[in-house]
Amino acid sequence: MADIDRIIFVEDHGNERAIMAKIMFDDGNTSDVITEARGITVLFPEPMNQKVEAVLISNGYKVPEFKSRQIETDDFSDKTLVLTMEERQKNKLIERFPDAKNIQVLTDLTGDELEIMDPIGAPLQSYGLCFESLSIIIKKLLLLVCKGER
Repeated sequence: MADIDRIIFVEDHGNERAIMAKIMFDDGNTSDVITEARGITVLFPEPMNQKVEAVLISNGYKVPEFKSRQIETDDFSDKTLVLTMEERQKNKLIERFPDAKNIQVLTDLTGDELEIMDPIGAPLQSYGLCFESLSIIIKKLLLLVCKGER
């Protein structure tokens, strides 16, 4: 992962799991890798999902001002790692951006079996469960990215 200088977390709308992953990663990041959150389909910029914000705050994270953004051709580069939450999202990106490189499902990279659950429209408790599983996976990602820098 030494060649990577940027990670973009991607999901359908970019204002739930992707921003949660970005904030969690940034909190433990000791490398020079910068992170961003994007959506595959963002019709207009939206703020962070309120349930995501509540879960992050209740777990001690500082929540920055945020508006969702759609992933674009310019977001892809040889030094950018694009991490989706689901295989379906990875396939959509490959279809939409056939020349893009470095697109992976987050849990494939960390060696986890299950994808990150989508809590959209579910009760707050489901967002909490999503946070817990994502927390474990982001810690594994941090070990991969920050290896030898801690």
